Amino acid sequence: MPEDPNSTFAEDLAELYENAPCGYLSLRPDGRIFKSNLTFSRWIGVSQLDLLDKKFSELLTLSGRMFYETHFSPLLRMQGFLEEVAFDFVTGDGKKLPVLANAKERRDDDGNLQFTRVVIFPAAQRRRYERDLVDKRIAAEGAKSEAISERMLAEAGLSEELAIAELREQFIAVLGHDLRNPLASMEGGSRMLLQEDLSPRAQTIVTLMQGSVQRMSGLIDNVLDFARGRLGSGFALRLDADELLDPVLKQIAEELQLGTPGISIETNFNITEKVYCDRDRIGQMVSNLLGNAITYGDASRPIRFSAGTKSGVLEISVANSGVPIAQEAMERLFQPFFRGGVRASQQGLGLGLYIASEIAKAHGGTLVVTSSSIETRFTFQMPLRPTTK
Repeated sequence: MPEDPNSTFAEDLAELYENAPCGYLSLRPDGRIFKSNLTFSRWIGVSQLDLLDKKFSELLTLSGRMFYETHFSPLLRMQGFLEEVAFDFVTGDGKKLPVLANAKERRDDDGNLQFTRVVIFPAAQRRRYERDLVDKRIAAEGAKSEAISERMLAEAGLSEELAIAELREQFIAVLGHDLRNPLASMEGGSRMLLQEDLSPRAQTIVTLMQGSVQRMSGLIDNVLDFARGRLGSGFALRLDADELLDPVLKQIAEELQLGTPGISIETNFNITEKVYCDRDRIGQMVSNLLGNAITYGDASRPIRFSAGTKSGVLEISVANSGVPIAQEAMERLFQPFFRGGVRASQQGLGLGLYIASEIAKAHGGTLVVTSSSIETRFTFQMPLRPTTK
C-alpha cells in the first residue's frame, strides 16, 4: 500500500519544528511559555517539560528583564510585532546565551490576545564583535576621562574624595534628568490623547502607554536610589515634624487599594506624638512594603497595615497571609535585585525591599521580617527624633 503523502508531510513539519536551526517559543497572554521546540531546549540547557509555564522574562539576565519590562512588552502590545531584539538568556548551567528574537502576536477577531510566537536566533559571534568594539570605546573614553580628571585635580588642587563626590552627583543628576524628561513628555502626550475622540483600540493603546510610563518611572526611582546608596551619597533626608504623618500613610494605602481591585488593606493608626522624619521617604518605604504584600500575599485575606507611637518610638508594620518566606530567602531578602518566587502579577527589579531597608537605616531605625504559616510581617521602628550625623 503506498505511503500517505499527507502523513509524511505532517511528520516532516513536526520534525522541522523540533529540530529547526532556530528556537521557537509560544507564550500565553501573561508571558508564560506553553510550547517550545527541541532546538531552544538544547541551547538553553533546560528540558522542554521544565520550560512549560515559565515566564519568558525569568529566562533573561537582569538587564534583559529591565529591557523586557520597559521596552519589549509595551512595544509588542502596541504594534503587535518586534524584530531583531537582542537578549541574553541564562542557560541551565548559569552561562549567558546571546540571541536575537523576533516576536508576533496572534489575536482573535475581537482583538483579544490569544498567544505570542517568538523565534530565537543565536547571536554569539555578532554580540562578541559588538562587545569588542564597545570595550575598546569604553577603554578609550576611560583613559581620556582619567587624564582629564588628573589634570583637573592637579590644576585645582582638589582632593580625590571631592572629585569622586562631584562625579557621583553629576551622574545621578544627569541620569535622573535625561530619563525623566522623555517620560514627562510621554505622560503629557498620553493625557492629551485620552481627551480626544479615540477608537476603543486607540484608547487601550494609550492606556497601555500610561501604564508603561508609570512602571518606568518607578524603575527609575528605584535605580536612582540604588545608585545613591551604592555610590556613597546615601539617601538624602529632609527631617522635620512640621506636619502629621498619618495623612501620608492613609493616602498611600488608599492609592494602592484603588489601584489593586480585589485586595483589602486594613489600617490602624495611633500616632499620638510628633515624628521627626522625612515623610516622603517614609511614604516610599511603606509603599514598597505594601506593594510586596500585594504581590506575595493571599489575595483572599486582608493586608494589615498599622502605625503608632509609644515610649519614644514610631512603629510601622505591614502583615499579610499566604505562603511563608523560605529560610534561605529570608537571608537575602533585603539584598538588591533579589526576588522570591515570581508571580504573574510581579513586575520590577527586586529593589523595593532593599530601598525600604536603606530608608529605615537612614532614619536611624530598623526593618525586620518574621514569617510563618500564619502571617508574614515587616516591622519598622525608629526613634521619634533620630540622631543626625
